Amino acid sequence: MLRLVAGRIVSSIGTLLFVGFALFAMTRAGPGSPARIVLGADATAAQLAQFEQANGLDRPFLAQYGAWLSDILRGDFGRSFVTGRDVGTEIVNALPVTLSIVLFAFAIAVVFGVGIGIAAALRPGGVFDRVSRLLSVVGLSVPAFWLGIVLIRFVAVDLRWLPPGGYAPLSAGLGAHLQTILMPAVSLAVYYIAVLARMTQASLQDTLRGDYVRTARAMGLSSPRVVVYALINALPPVINLAALSFGYMFGWALIIEQVFNVPGLSRALLNAISQRDFLLLQGIVFLFTIIFVLANLTADLVNRVLDPRQRVAA
Repeated sequence: MLRLVAGRIVSSIGTLLFVGFALFAMTRAGPGSPARIVLGADATAAQLAQFEQANGLDRPFLAQYGAWLSDILRGDFGRSFVTGRDVGTEIVNALPVTLSIVLFAFAIAVVFGVGIGIAAALRPGGVFDRVSRLLSVVGLSVPAFWLGIVLIRFVAVDLRWLPPGGYAPLSAGLGAHLQTILMPAVSLAVYYIAVLARMTQASLQDTLRGDYVRTARAMGLSSPRVVVYALINALPPVINLAALSFGYMFGWALIIEQVFNVPGLSRALLNAISQRDFLLLQGIVFLFTIIFVLANLTADLVNRVLDPRQRVAA
């Protein structure tokens, strides 16, 4: 088991190195230099050369990448060429905002998605199954940003139950915090509720048709106990999908934050793109990659624990 965990960790590190290299190359593939953006169009060639030398931009590409990677391993994301601010500090200040929305949305998606999928799988062809299928199609079809606008129109403007936008940190009180992240989290979660519900239902129904389930029923095991055993065997694909969904949520959260005017990572990322702030852009995207890889690594390890067949095959 330890060799398996070590192998997966090494594979994840390799993925991060490859993505980091590709990201570093793409941010420098465009025309122009950060020196021109910072110093302006009137800067002389000597001033540009001095700026590039001071910031290490005149070194070979691989040397720049190696220096950036070594700094990342020490937890140093560098200092922005454009603003002069520490990139790590900007990310740390914005990450809790986005993370709170994503975690809340992920909890909503898992609880409702898995719950609806289990209920529909246990009563195939029933009223709840048909209604859940219809709602799943609606959930998969409605764009998250459009749903957010609709929620603002009716819940915030017409009913005045929740604020239309902004963000209140947890230090301002749990109630105020939940009020500001509820609508963004729901807008983000609806699509993944539908995805997880359909996957859970399909996986559990397929498991319940297995020979060992019929054998367990024939041996006199109670129905709830059989369902629990079947659910454990049906969970691996659901866990894999949930891990992918968690990573994708960070991408969609950038759009949702703009709809609700939330000062999270989306604002920092858009500023980095508009200003061609290479280091801030690299730091945010690389952080998303780390989260995505860690989510998939966690899902893979959990599946190894739940499914003995995977451990034997490994």
